Amino acid sequence: VVLLDEIEKAHPDVFNILLQIIADGRLTDSNGRTVNFQNTIIITTSNIGAQLIQSEMERIDGEASEAVLAGLQEKLFQLLKQQVRPEFLNRIDEVILFTPLTQENLRKIVTIQFNLIKAMAARQRITLEITDEALMWLARTGFDPAFGARPLKRVMQRQITNRLSEMILAGQAGEDDTVEISLENDAIVMKKR
Repeated sequence: VVLLDEIEKAHPDVFNILLQIIADGRLTDSNGRTVNFQNTIIITTSNIGAQLIQSEMERIDGEASEAVLAGLQEKLFQLLKQQVRPEFLNRIDEVILFTPLTQENLRKIVTIQFNLIKAMAARQRITLEITDEALMWLARTGFDPAFGARPLKRVMQRQITNRLSEMILAGQAGEDDTVEISLENDAIVMKKR
């Protein structure tokens, strides 16, 4: 598997090389060395239309989401046609639209990450509990429209893992303790119960 991220930024010669790989299933360099690509999956990503996706996704309200997504996919394909050469576009097997994360997606990601932290604390025989409000605050704070959920792990490390470590080092939490994570005055609060 070969992943080419943000293909729209690539030099035009990259597309020529990709066309040769797709057409022939192999690539030969100037020294005559050949690389076989017959059993290779090439995945390319693109940010073409990212602003359009963001603005359209703000309009989605559950029931109308399928109609908005169908229209959005057509608009994005038109943008793709404008920016990518037809001979390359015609050889692409499939174009997949990745939609921005919803609040429910973010909640699931936070829950998964929290469960990892919870398991780590359990190895120290410390039980962690979190309120729904704190969970949603982490989801909102850890999300950035430009970077998606990537900052989430850092937010959770700062807000939970680091603070739990400080509590353990200060003797405020230890074996057989339960630490509750909640939200007060729009800030994460950690208290031993």
